[in-house]
Amino acid sequence: MAENQKKTVESKAPARKVKVTRKERRARAEARRPVPGPHATLRTLRVAPRKVRLVADHLRGLRVGAALAILKYTPQAAAPHLAKLLRSAVANAENKGGRVDVDSLVVKTLTVDQGPKSKRYMPRAMGRATPIDKKTSHVYVELGIAERA
Repeated sequence: MAENQKKTVESKAPARKVKVTRKERRARAEARRPVPGPHATLRTLRVAPRKVRLVADHLRGLRVGAALAILKYTPQAAAPHLAKLLRSAVANAENKGGRVDVDSLVVKTLTVDQGPKSKRYMPRAMGRATPIDKKTSHVYVELGIAERA
């Protein structure tokens, strides 16, 4: 083989990426997402997410009746809002789900995310100002049917 003769090497160039539009991406994500059961959403609740999560952690996996009983005697500010949200999810289950046994409903998922913050400033000494973030929460609850033992 002559030195000036070049070897033929297969190029391993990466395949060209096909540009996917935002609409197509959303459609694919919707197709992968499972169909939710009865659910309800509470948006821009004027309680910090950290404080709402303290109450929400006690409710996951409980039957709806037990969760409402706990919320009735919970002193935190988020408790009445979460109780109203749970009652809304139960009403959605009755109206949209057809014949649903309300006593067998259980809190399947309960997520608390941060919403928009209102930014305020408090005047302080020597002409300074301290920022204050008034946080809000987005709460999502999904109900499922409890498995009989």
